[in-house]
Amino acid sequence: MKKLQLILVTILITMVMMDTYAQQDPQYTQYMYNTVVINPAYAGNRGVTSIVGLHRSQWVGLDGAPRTQSFSIHSPVGEKNVGLGLSIVNDALGPAQETYFGVDFSYTINTSDNGRLSFGLKGGGHLLDVDLSKLNIADRSDPRFSQNVDNKFSPVIGAGVYYHGEKFYAGISVPNLVETEHFDRSTNDNSSSSFVEQERLHYYGIIGYAFDLTDQLKFKPSAMVKAVTGAPLQVDATANFLLMEKLHMGIAYRWDAAWSGLVGFQVSDSMLIGLTYDRESTDLGNTVYNDGSFEVFLRFELFNEYDRMLTPRFF
Repeated sequence: MKKLQLILVTILITMVMMDTYAQQDPQYTQYMYNTVVINPAYAGNRGVTSIVGLHRSQWVGLDGAPRTQSFSIHSPVGEKNVGLGLSIVNDALGPAQETYFGVDFSYTINTSDNGRLSFGLKGGGHLLDVDLSKLNIADRSDPRFSQNVDNKFSPVIGAGVYYHGEKFYAGISVPNLVETEHFDRSTNDNSSSSFVEQERLHYYGIIGYAFDLTDQLKFKPSAMVKAVTGAPLQVDATANFLLMEKLHMGIAYRWDAAWSGLVGFQVSDSMLIGLTYDRESTDLGNTVYNDGSFEVFLRFELFNEYDRMLTPRFF
């Protein structure tokens, strides 16, 4: 157990305190239900007011493992070619806690009878807190660990493009175009240090389609690609099935990382709940202290009878 804690603390220090190029944005298995968080062009694209809350506990059983909560609300406005939204993400990892908040704006043009192309912008901020007292530091006199970080603010500016037809969708986005350094480079009498944590550009691509297998069964494959400088390319492939427009069931694979099982239930026309379990396919998944990762979400939508009949949406 002590060895695992030492490994985890080393990873945390590397990610939070050093000049690292590791992936920083929160991870989602149910990205297809949480699209506006990573792509502002999705705002208003469901044609109704959509509210989504999500919680993710990663690597359950390991102290300091990532925990993520997200909340979003978005809706079309006016003649429905404009969408507005609000998204908030809280992400905790060991001694660090990050909060992202942004206002999402989209503008949509009709490309055909069923096709719609949207352009989106996100504007907001990012708050970083680091509580170094949570670390077991061997040398408390080390100046690099002498001061906590409290509500360190940096701006967030993102952009995206999203297209959807009746059964197909695709999008590309960069949720934050600002590469902010959270720690200043400094020197002291004994040595020089270059401890700096910098936001890296994260590029997202999503794609999906809804196939009608029978009148009561739909097959909804989807994929998400995430790329960031200095980290391996992340590819999520998902095979989801929708039975009687009520029960969602599927499996997913994160390349060289994890297998996932997904289940969701359409409680009513307005409410969808879902649960996901991830199991690491790496050596980390074989430890007795890692019980896998859990993700749960709730989507609630407000619409009138006209919206419900006109825009049955499967993504």
